[in-house]
Amino acid sequence: MKLKSNVLLAVLRGKIVWAVLILVLVLCLGAYIIYRYEPFASRIEISNELGGNIFPVTILSTATTDANIVVPADSTYLGNPKSCIAIKVRNRTANSKLQIEVEETPFFARSVSEFILPESGKDYLVFPDIVWNYQALLDNIQPMPVTVSVKATLNKRELGGSVHTFSVRSINECLLGYIDSRMKFHDTGQFFAAYVNEDNPKIDQILREALDSRIVNRFWGYQSKDSKVVDKQVYAIWYVLQKRRFRYSSISNSSLSSNVVFTQRVRTFDDALESAQINCVDGSVLFASLLKAININPILVRIPGHMFVGYYTDRSHTNIHFLETSMIGDVNLDDFFPEEKLDSTIVGLSQEKISQITFEKSKEYATRMYNENEKLIHSGKVNYMFLEIDKVTRAYIQPIGK
Repeated sequence: MKLKSNVLLAVLRGKIVWAVLILVLVLCLGAYIIYRYEPFASRIEISNELGGNIFPVTILSTATTDANIVVPADSTYLGNPKSCIAIKVRNRTANSKLQIEVEETPFFARSVSEFILPESGKDYLVFPDIVWNYQALLDNIQPMPVTVSVKATLNKRELGGSVHTFSVRSINECLLGYIDSRMKFHDTGQFFAAYVNEDNPKIDQILREALDSRIVNRFWGYQSKDSKVVDKQVYAIWYVLQKRRFRYSSISNSSLSSNVVFTQRVRTFDDALESAQINCVDGSVLFASLLKAININPILVRIPGHMFVGYYTDRSHTNIHFLETSMIGDVNLDDFFPEEKLDSTIVGLSQEKISQITFEKSKEYATRMYNENEKLIHSGKVNYMFLEIDKVTRAYIQPIGK
């Protein structure tokens, strides 16, 4: 009986061992299937470096350049970060084929993008191609919500979909800087250059009015090699803007509420011209647009809370003058005598004379500000900027075209 009991016990133990082995095998197989395929869970997540905001100015100004100004903190991303929208996905096997489908919205068309994920067991940040509707971005003058829907497959297996609502900001919102996922601040004040629009067709009208004033008989940039001639061309533009009754109007804040991105509202060339209103930034980019159009090289100078414009008075860029454009609206030229109504019996200042006085005062004020902050302006510190609108700048930031 004892022998029989031992045999039965051994058989029972053997069955238990086999049952345990089978159970372990099933659990391992199940774990592998879940790890490898995850059939019941979505494995994609929509991501955006700018806290769920899309800025038309960043897209339009870099669309035709090689510049990547807003980039992820992780440099191992795939695709073009200028698309603004990315997905996060975990790759299970080497050299997997990822396909991303982005549905149409009012701001971009439907698109399908494909990528190869080379490393297994790695989390990837992937930027699919976005077929932007550039005109819709340009016409967007106030923040608009847009729902982005994305589907993806990995090695022809569906990963599910993801939906996220972004805020498409106004074309007038200039991105000043952002904090990345590693809490590092990036200064993007160079986007101010996008609002300098030397190609605007309305510039010809301004220049025609300046020529009609007879302050200059032509705009020839640096061809004369005389700094006084350059200054006279600049003054002719100043005079026309004063004749157009431009006034200082400080509108710089937007509805953006974020601790990740920082912006300032900037009027485009058309906005400033139609409203005849400018603040220091609006006036600087407007004036820089006109200077650039007549081949005088402008500079945007930024200090905390303020901006003014500079310009080289010679082709070799050895001498700079500065202007405080907000002083354009300090006087109303209608309060003074037009040139054609002056005669020898009238004692008073002409419109052109008072305009010349404010022009010189503007130069004095801006030059003093530059001299007081010169070292910091060229230091590269946050909120300080010396941005020349030249071929180098235009190689990575183009005018937004409005």
